[in-house]
Amino acid sequence: MKRRELLGAIAGATAATALTACGSGEQNEQAAAAMRPQQTYQWKMVTTWPKNFPGLGTGANNIAKLITEMSGGRIDVKVYGAGELVGAFEVFDAVSAGNAQLGHAGAYYWKGKIPAAPFFSSVPFGLTAQEMNAWLYYGGGMELWEEAYKPFGLIPNPGGNSGTQMGGWFNKEINSLEDLKGLKMRIPGFGGEVFKRAGGVPVTLPGGEIFPSLKSGALDATEWVGPYNDLAFGLYKAAKYYYTPGWHEPGTTMECMINEKAFNELPADLQSIVRNAIKAANADMLAEYTARNQQALQTLIEKHNVQLRHFPEEVLKELKSISEKVVEESAAADKLSAKVWASQKAFRDQVSRWTAVSEGAFLQARAL
Repeated sequence: MKRRELLGAIAGATAATALTACGSGEQNEQAAAAMRPQQTYQWKMVTTWPKNFPGLGTGANNIAKLITEMSGGRIDVKVYGAGELVGAFEVFDAVSAGNAQLGHAGAYYWKGKIPAAPFFSSVPFGLTAQEMNAWLYYGGGMELWEEAYKPFGLIPNPGGNSGTQMGGWFNKEINSLEDLKGLKMRIPGFGGEVFKRAGGVPVTLPGGEIFPSLKSGALDATEWVGPYNDLAFGLYKAAKYYYTPGWHEPGTTMECMINEKAFNELPADLQSIVRNAIKAANADMLAEYTARNQQALQTLIEKHNVQLRHFPEEVLKELKSISEKVVEESAAADKLSAKVWASQKAFRDQVSRWTAVSEGAFLQARAL
């Protein structure tokens, strides 16, 4: 071999060796990175519900469980019931301040901080659970909700839905609007304002205080959720008239708030896991309530002799008329509320036509 060819061969071999070494180094670095322990995050979730309370409390537990399992333990979420770490109505502030990374609650509790908040929970005579999810996910609702919570460093998410609730427990029969006058009733959000204008006295209490207040006579009536939760609270021991429908909460969305700073510190894969775990739990809660409510209602009626009553049509018509005024006035008093209500109202008017010709028509046919 000539000298020039020999030198070329040696140079080529050296370069190939260098490239191989370089490639091997990159592979080794990737392998080493994969073997290094991944960063883990210890998160707290505070809730407005009693610890492990059926449906609501267990729904919060489900979110924590899904996040922990789906992340392979990289995010470990510990749940605190109302009063364990912060009070029931201190959840919003705790997550906003970063004292907890997650909060499970109902948006209507924060009306004093964000006038538009109740629109993201439930509006009297408004959207059903299915329609509410449709508005949030596909009708622009989420963008508006995020806008409302952004100044507080919070990322909102639908964290479950109770479905259509019951009208509440009363210690006397309701035959006319006159029967509501002077009644002290636990009823939050827009429903509370409607009840007030109907002549009642609305009271806002966390779940854990409802039964003793009703039993002692401090309350004359209360709404909570529905048979599944009301049976668990033993409300049948304090009032015997159980009214339907839940005109004030036709499809109540629960929320799972995320502290924005904590969320932004997560890598992209964990951010996706958190979001999708909450989304999965949102669907699961509605399925559970749909399954459990009838079983519980049957127990209330057959075992505990609860008297199921329907609000008279005239009472519902008057409550609907008052509700329309309350919601419109609330929207007019706040710029963001006006924008949110315009979006939700337009969606309601559109989607209700489909609901009527699909589920509504089918339910009428099924009842034949």
